[in-house]
Amino acid sequence: MRSSVIARRYAKALILIGKEDGQSEKYREELDGVIELLNQNPDFEQTINNPLYDAARRKKLFKTVLDSLEMSNVMKTYLNLIFSKQRFNQIRAISEYFNKLADELHGIVRADLVSARELSSDSYDQIRQALAKMTGKEVVLETSLDPEIIGGIVTKIGDLVLDGSIKTQLKNMRESLKRGESV
Repeated sequence: MRSSVIARRYAKALILIGKEDGQSEKYREELDGVIELLNQNPDFEQTINNPLYDAARRKKLFKTVLDSLEMSNVMKTYLNLIFSKQRFNQIRAISEYFNKLADELHGIVRADLVSARELSSDSYDQIRQALAKMTGKEVVLETSLDPEIIGGIVTKIGDLVLDGSIKTQLKNMRESLKRGESV
């Protein structure tokens, strides 16, 4: 819980800077690039986050890698701050929160769409348009398949869940029948 509060705080700080200077998309790209670098070099991430290694050596390694990257001075300063505050182990969560805040800033909402089978691109477009009309924002669909829902779709936007799956409809029917039998 505490780590998510910390990550949110650092993400909010960066989005405020991005709002002020109009560079939030650039910062998103740079932060995504840092995450990609860490994904490609897990040993580097483990080394700079491991307190058992000498702090001066970790700092020197971090500075060397950071200096080799092409990114804005704001992002380098931001990453140095996170590192110096010993919060770099939170960088993935910070990036995740930052992306959510940047989406909000640009009027984008992300929705998870689960279907039992692959849908046509026209179906995805219709669903995206309906959700955009409902939310008043541009919708980015992140899709996945789950054959256990039998048919239909389940859509999640933030805390809102729109469950049109056959599995849920059957479950609701069963509950209705149970209530009818007990009366």
